[in-house]
Amino acid sequence: MGDTNSTSTERQLSSEKAEAILAGGMQEFLTHGFAATSMDRVAKSAGVSKATVYSHFQDKEGLFNALIRRLVEEQFSLIFASSDKEIQQADPAIVLSALANRVLEVGTKDPQFINFMRVILGESGRFPKLARAFVRNIEKTAFNTLCQYLSSCLNLSDPEATARIFVGTLVHYLIVQEMLHGKDILPMERDRLVENLVTLIVGNSAKKI
Repeated sequence: MGDTNSTSTERQLSSEKAEAILAGGMQEFLTHGFAATSMDRVAKSAGVSKATVYSHFQDKEGLFNALIRRLVEEQFSLIFASSDKEIQQADPAIVLSALANRVLEVGTKDPQFINFMRVILGESGRFPKLARAFVRNIEKTAFNTLCQYLSSCLNLSDPEATARIFVGTLVHYLIVQEMLHGKDILPMERDRLVENLVTLIVGNSAKKI
């Protein structure tokens, strides 16, 4: 019994340290960027030893990749929040509108997400592996799920291309409006964008029935 309690306590402490390291890493990467962040900085910010940081996340790239996975899981797991059965039975226009609005909500209301995206884009030239890791995680969580939905619920000739058009439109909006501060240069109401995007996709599906 004592050994079980001891093991449980150790796991809890290890989990708490990992969370502290992730939080410290996020703070340091957002403040200094990937290149200028050191594991010493992360350890100090997390309140742990550098050896503890390395024992949880083998190196700086491993820590950054863990943050990418965490960010993607937290933000994009909410995109298809309903059960598969509920989604299959719902009006596609409602499902796609809700999906688009969740994506844009994350991009416009979560400054940490936007700032982390800036770090990834800013470092992508020198550290292409980081950008590829982000794309790979997005592919697994959001893009594949969207492709599966479009394939099963809409009569589309090319669901994969349609998924890219859908995601690309939303990403372009976030980059121009939020990341590049272009709201006053290329203004566009979010509701107008979503309504027209969904109408194009659902309308294109209806024409093939």
